[in-house]
Amino acid sequence: MQTDGPDAWMAAMKRGDFAHAWTISDHILARRVAERDFDCTLPRHMQSIWDGRPLKDKHVLVRCYHGLGDTIQFIRFAKPLRAIARKVSVWVQPPLLSLVGKVAGVDRVLPLHDGPPDLVYDADIEVMELAHAQRATPPALAKDVPYIRAPRRNVKIPDDGRLRVGLIWAVAGTWEPKRSLHFSALKPLLDVPGVTPIVLQRGAAADEARPFSIQDCGNDDIELFAATLAALDLLICIDTFGAHLAGAMGVPVWVMLKSDCDWRWMSSGRTSPWYPSMRLYRQPAPGDWASVVAEIARDLAREARERNIAALEQTHRCDVRTV
Repeated sequence: MQTDGPDAWMAAMKRGDFAHAWTISDHILARRVAERDFDCTLPRHMQSIWDGRPLKDKHVLVRCYHGLGDTIQFIRFAKPLRAIARKVSVWVQPPLLSLVGKVAGVDRVLPLHDGPPDLVYDADIEVMELAHAQRATPPALAKDVPYIRAPRRNVKIPDDGRLRVGLIWAVAGTWEPKRSLHFSALKPLLDVPGVTPIVLQRGAAADEARPFSIQDCGNDDIELFAATLAALDLLICIDTFGAHLAGAMGVPVWVMLKSDCDWRWMSSGRTSPWYPSMRLYRQPAPGDWASVVAEIARDLAREARERNIAALEQTHRCDVRTV
């Protein structure tokens, strides 16, 4: 395996060795600059934008060329970027305009579209390149979380004293379907006492939950989706956009990961340096979602019991004060 190529970079990130990953990124960038390898004809998510030049005192255009979850994960770096840049403009996917426009460090948002941006700027960088440019370290990642705030919207979430738990179990597109499972595999979670399950799944997979007659709050309105997340006690989901948004908002989120998960979740461990409110549940073997769901069901039952005990203790204290 090449010691300074993309595979080595991902291996370093999976170990949590960010410093070595950025050294590899330096080597990759130096080669690209030397070879002038900045091919704008590639698919956007495969393009490298930043050429290594300093961003200090520049009007910087941040291009969001990857997925919605990638933008949410890396837009946290707008704030430290703005601490050195003269101005930060973000060319962002249209569904995220409102949320990203309120992130600290963002001066202006523009809707991403085909062709060049409608803007004059001094330097540009892809949003995921910001971590390299700023030499991000795991201890620093959680410093400004939450960095996305939920808008004030009316949401229809029951408040019956039970744990309000959102569920997302399938990817909305076609990329990496092994991240998904069928809703029926989540049935052990529906049987946990003291829990109100709420469907947040979007797309065709949402139909899988209909035979179970549980509340459906899935919505393509991302602002309403964010407001719904903020009203939950917990989100249980796969590796998808909802996990990133919940983590960026500081909402408790438990993420179900396939055995060979993406580099950003590292290769082991229950916690994520990216999101302090996140807990990771990993397949012990490829395709073994049953073990993941069983472990979550045990932890969920414990959470529900502790909530019930806390509620009883609070009721007792109130009764004592009224005597």
